[in-house]
Amino acid sequence: MKNGKSILISLIGAVITQFAIPAFAQQSLRAEIAAIAGKIPAKVGVSVRVLETNDTISFNRDLRLPMQSVYKFPISMAVLDQVDKGRLTLHQPIKIEKADLTTDGVSPLRDKYPNGGVSLTIDELLDYNIRSSDGSACDILLKVLGGPAAANKYIHQLGIKDINIATTEEAQVQQNDAKTQYKNWCTPSAMTLLLEKFYLKPLLSDSSKRYLYHLMATSGPGKRRLKAQLPAGTEIAHKTGTSWTIEGITAATNDAGIITLPNGKHVAITVFVSDAKASEAEREGTIAAIAKAVWDAYSK
Repeated sequence: MKNGKSILISLIGAVITQFAIPAFAQQSLRAEIAAIAGKIPAKVGVSVRVLETNDTISFNRDLRLPMQSVYKFPISMAVLDQVDKGRLTLHQPIKIEKADLTTDGVSPLRDKYPNGGVSLTIDELLDYNIRSSDGSACDILLKVLGGPAAANKYIHQLGIKDINIATTEEAQVQQNDAKTQYKNWCTPSAMTLLLEKFYLKPLLSDSSKRYLYHLMATSGPGKRRLKAQLPAGTEIAHKTGTSWTIEGITAATNDAGIITLPNGKHVAITVFVSDAKASEAEREGTIAAIAKAVWDAYSK
């Protein structure tokens, strides 16, 4: 007759098994991801984790790849950590001058206020940073934090070492120095671990976590990436990252986020396509196909 401890272990195992996929299915999914990645001339890094079961699938998960704007997610976490500690407030106005604006790249904020001379709240800057992937907003938030090193220190203090935040958006948009973007790197496994910690651990207050999740779930960029082949209405909180194409090579076409499955479980997924000699459609299609394969495997 089983004792109470044995029964409890059996029950836990049954619950986990209910939402996990068997070993042969994991092997099949891993092979499918490798096949998709093999169709494109690029470094493809993938890290997947089902947050409620700890099921993992990966492909080149430990490659150090350029983040580009994906790094706006950890930067936003660092800002909200300061809000939670009372050192900043969401409604705190930040004076913005022309010198604070990026000279190139995506920035609706710069387009709206090309000469600066305006004050925006941290709340507004976070919205621009995530939902519009605004380079100017990102650099202003980094300035508020005390620079890239402060954001980097925050992430490392969470126990995640394979993320490196080293430069500003302005530094990255200087096309005559294409190597700068490689200073802001992470491994796919590290970004997925950060997504996991963000969602499951009390790193931020409940209100800050809900706020950032909402910004990511309603962000504009990336319609042809992780979400492209998923059923209409699928909830996905994510952050994209994209570089220029220089001499036929695109350093970064990225997407990382949390997908809600039909059963209510959540998949943290990072797909980075780096140093690609391929069209935008091929790069984004690779991300979309991998996300669809993961969805199909874990939705059954």
